[in-house]
Amino acid sequence: RFECLLFTVAGLKLAVPLISLGAIYKIQNELTPLVGRATWFMGLYRHDDRNISVVDTAKLVMPDRWNEDVQDNYKFIIRLGGNNWGMACDAVHESIQLMPAQVKWRTQRSKRAWLSGTVIEHMCALLDVEALGSVLHEEATNKLGNFS
Repeated sequence: RFECLLFTVAGLKLAVPLISLGAIYKIQNELTPLVGRATWFMGLYRHDDRNISVVDTAKLVMPDRWNEDVQDNYKFIIRLGGNNWGMACDAVHESIQLMPAQVKWRTQRSKRAWLSGTVIEHMCALLDVEALGSVLHEEATNKLGNFS
């Protein structure tokens, strides 16, 4: 049994295991853009003494549905694990408890390594935060940042 946090990005519901979360921040000030970064990199968000590298989650997980208006709806940043990567999102919903049998797990992870599977009852993607963090780290300076 494990707990997940549900959140939405551009109408898409996603789930992330609570054990993989570092923090949730309400976006209260502007991000600092950095040049020469991947297209999905939005900028740095300063919180206390920490700089969070913010990812445009919609551009990352569903580039075909992305448009510039998507960013206007971002209200929160979900920081991943113990690192300084954060995913921008529209809304943070409830925490749910899942049994492994309630997830349709992906067996092949060559494409979209960050996608663990689908939470059947909620019909949402379950993110693999460790894989996502690794890919973000590797692709951070790639200007194309192709995640598929």
